[in-house]
Amino acid sequence: MNPNNTIDSNLLRQIFFIVLILFLGIVLFRELAFFLSALLGAVTFYIIMRDRMFYLTEKRKWRPATAAWVLMLLSFFVILVPIGLLGNILYSKISYVVTHSGEVLASIKKLAAEIHQKIGYQLINPNAINQLGPYLGRILPKVLGVTANTITIIAVMYFVLYFMLVNGRRMEDSLYEYIPLKDGNVELLGNELRRNVVTNTIGIPLIALIQGLVGLVGYLILGIDEPFVWFVATCVSAMVPVVGAALVYVPLTIMLLVQGDTVRGVIMGLWGFLLIGLVDNLFRFVLNKKLGDIHPLITIFGVIAGVQLFGFIGIIFGPLLISMFILLLRIYSSEFFIKKRESRRVK
Repeated sequence: MNPNNTIDSNLLRQIFFIVLILFLGIVLFRELAFFLSALLGAVTFYIIMRDRMFYLTEKRKWRPATAAWVLMLLSFFVILVPIGLLGNILYSKISYVVTHSGEVLASIKKLAAEIHQKIGYQLINPNAINQLGPYLGRILPKVLGVTANTITIIAVMYFVLYFMLVNGRRMEDSLYEYIPLKDGNVELLGNELRRNVVTNTIGIPLIALIQGLVGLVGYLILGIDEPFVWFVATCVSAMVPVVGAALVYVPLTIMLLVQGDTVRGVIMGLWGFLLIGLVDNLFRFVLNKKLGDIHPLITIFGVIAGVQLFGFIGIIFGPLLISMFILLLRIYSSEFFIKKRESRRVK
């Protein structure tokens, strides 16, 4: 039997299986794309909890099911409940804006006219203001839909997370078997995944919270109406890449200046650009160095791409995608090019 025919036969079988796997993967991904955020959330929580889970089950000899339930309940009350409360505050304000959209539009038109009168330049087009009405009418149904979807995603996330925690060791051992890379490179992938997730799940929300607290102090000192609503808005906007918390304190500064409150407006602007902005620049570099030494550009561009792909959870997994892309290039080089270089040296 010709050995070349055997090689060709094996190659054809391998190609067939790769095509079949890709086809089934694409079909499954399309049908289950809605649950992608739940899966990514489960992976995130698993990475955060895995060391504690192994400690409870292997050192303290807890039953895996008991340890998993305890950790999931703690994560729910410590992480998700506060986020839900903050979201509820913003949701109530969005509901008010939608319900009183006519009054809001009238106020915006009045503000635009005052700005035009004071600076002699039309910053806001009246036609654009009129178009806000129908847009505001569509916001509330979307928010309600997001709320319902979020509940479903959280339920699926904890369902998946439970089995990941209970079968953690078995699941991790299987990765070495099924990922077609050297064990050292599989471990490198795991370490990179863990480093990125920990850095982003702790670093980004923590920086946003610190910026929100610094902003809250300024809002209280200046006597801004509803300071805690502005605090929540600052925390949320601080996680937006590039512009960040400026989405809140810049409009607030302009609003105070237009109202004729020059002193408070100037102080608000200085407080925002000097203190809130300084917190972002200072703590982002410090925390990145402490937690994972991830380059700031990877975080910025990763968040932009991740939010587009995965929604809110993309804040965590966007930077991970860029880091993984760079790491896969390194792994590809070590898997293939090093062998070529060694063979050339032998020749």
